[in-house]
Amino acid sequence: MFWIIATVVLLIIALTVFLFRTEDLSYLDKETYPVRETGPSPENQRVLERIRDMGKAGKGLRGKARLISMREHMETLSDGLDFRSEFRRNTSPDGEWVIAPGADTRRRILYIHGGAWAAGSPRSHRAITDRLSRIANAAVFAVDYRLMPEHRFMDGVRDCRIAYTWVTENGPDGMSKATFIMVAGDSAGGSHTLGLLAWIRDSGLRQADCALAFSPSTDLTLTAPSNRNNIETDAMLGPIFGGLSKIPLPVIWWATLAAFRISPTSPVASPLRGNLANLPPTLIQASDSEMLLDNARRYATKAKNQGSRVELHTWPGMVHVWQIFTPTLPAAEEAFADIEAFIREIELGKHKRQDVQT
Repeated sequence: MFWIIATVVLLIIALTVFLFRTEDLSYLDKETYPVRETGPSPENQRVLERIRDMGKAGKGLRGKARLISMREHMETLSDGLDFRSEFRRNTSPDGEWVIAPGADTRRRILYIHGGAWAAGSPRSHRAITDRLSRIANAAVFAVDYRLMPEHRFMDGVRDCRIAYTWVTENGPDGMSKATFIMVAGDSAGGSHTLGLLAWIRDSGLRQADCALAFSPSTDLTLTAPSNRNNIETDAMLGPIFGGLSKIPLPVIWWATLAAFRISPTSPVASPLRGNLANLPPTLIQASDSEMLLDNARRYATKAKNQGSRVELHTWPGMVHVWQIFTPTLPAAEEAFADIEAFIREIELGKHKRQDVQT
C-alpha cells in the first residue's frame, strides 16, 4: 500500500511540474518604482467604510449566494453620481457606448471591467468610463463580456477580442474607421487588456495607439511577493482572497485549471508570462498597499526589458482600483489627470511622427 501511495504522489508531483512549468520571475522584483508622496486623504475613510459594508453583506454566505451578493453590490458602485455622458446599449457585440458631450466618436476606447472575471458590468464601472470619455474626447465601448462560472474564462476572452475588432471599424452611429484607439481595463479586466494587446500584435491587426490598466492581475500563479505580503493592507482584496495564502501554490494552480479550464501559466490567463515585445505605450496605475502591486511591477519591468514602453505610476495607501471612487477621492482625480497627460503625450508623439513622414 505504501508503494502505491508513494507512486501516486510522485506521479502527481511529476504531472504538476510538467503542466505548470513556471519561470522564476523573482529577478523582476529588483526593479524599484517611485511612489507618489501624497498620502490618503480624509475621504479615503469613507471609501473604506463602503468597502467594509460590502464585505459585511457577503459575510456568512457561500458559493452562489456570495457571488450574487458581490455582483449586486458591484452594480451599485456608480449609483448616485452625476454623469454627463450618454449611455447607449449595444447588442452585437454586447456592451454599452459611453459618449461625453461633444466627444469625437471616431476616437474610441474599449473598456474591459474588473470583478475577478465573475462580477461587474458596464453599469458598475460608469464612473470610470464616463470620465475616460471626457478626458480622452472619445466614445468608450464598455464590453459586457461573459462571466464565470456560467461561462468559460475563454468565452470572456473571445468577447473582448471580438469587441476590439468591431470597435476599430464601428462607432456609436455605425460603420466608420477609428482614428484613435485605446484599450483600458481594471483588475481582471486590466489583465484581459494586457492579454488582448499581445493577441492583437500576434494577429497582425491594427494595434491600439495606447493602453491603460488599473491594478491588473497579470499572473494567476500568485507567485509575486505582494500577493501574500500585502494581504493585511489591501482592504478590498485581502478579505476576499487572503485565505489563499494558507493554501500551497500547486493546489491553487490545479484549482485554477479546473475553474478556468486554462493553465494559470498560459499567457492568455497570465499576460506577464508571454512575449511583451512590440506592444503599444501602456500606462499602469497601482497602489503600494494592494496585493497586485508586484504583478504590475513585474509586468512593467519585463515589458521594458523587452523594448516596450510601459509606465507604472504608484499611489500610496489607496484601495484596489481606487479610480472607480471618483469624484469622492482626490487621488482618483489625480489618477485621471495623470491619464489625460499620458494620452496627450502619446498623441503629440504620434503627430510629430506623421509630420516627419510628410
